[in-house]
Amino acid sequence: MLTSTTILKFAVDTKLYGKAVSPADILQLQSDLNKLCEWAEEWQMRFNVAKCKVMHIGSNNAGSSYYMNGQLLDEVLMHKDLGVIVTCNLKVAEQCSHAYIKANKMLGLVKRTVKYQNPAVMTQLYTSLVRPHLEFGSSAWSPHYVKDKVLLERVQQRFTRLFPELRGLPYEARLEVLRLWTLEERRNRADLIEVYKMVHGLLSVPMSAFFSMLPTAVREVTLGS
Repeated sequence: MLTSTTILKFAVDTKLYGKAVSPADILQLQSDLNKLCEWAEEWQMRFNVAKCKVMHIGSNNAGSSYYMNGQLLDEVLMHKDLGVIVTCNLKVAEQCSHAYIKANKMLGLVKRTVKYQNPAVMTQLYTSLVRPHLEFGSSAWSPHYVKDKVLLERVQQRFTRLFPELRGLPYEARLEVLRLWTLEERRNRADLIEVYKMVHGLLSVPMSAFFSMLPTAVREVTLGS
């Protein structure tokens, strides 16, 4: 099946996307949707059209309506894709809020149910049960607004205040005692790991999609006698 727009598949999820500015772009997108439906019909893998959605991204987007099997697709302003909330303005505030709520609830559950709140034991529970909610897929949505960074960090600050002997210390000192990094430091580390994978060809995403490499500088070294 040949399409002019891009198709992405992961397990049972299928995404089709492309530029939608001119009438020709819109017709091409609709044509590719029709081809996708025909292919699914031929291979007896029909889409559940009721669960298929359209998201218009960008200020120049024509915002046209699209159809699958003659049925109008619902338009959404945000949608969860592989566990990450994507919004039409591509801002990450909704994802940060969602991560904060889930992590905060899990931290409250741990606090209520664990009697022996030894720092070493609680830190293990925090890093395995709570922190993953704050970091899942963070390389794709790492926040740049201070308000979002502060919101996420608030969960870890709450965790470090569980221990009476640490409450009088500044946040950075509490982290040092518990041998933890700030969440922003961990996100930066995760980003660097992804860059390393791109540089060494360990990802399907090419480095040229995000970075331009400078030519290696030629240096002359003069050695005195």
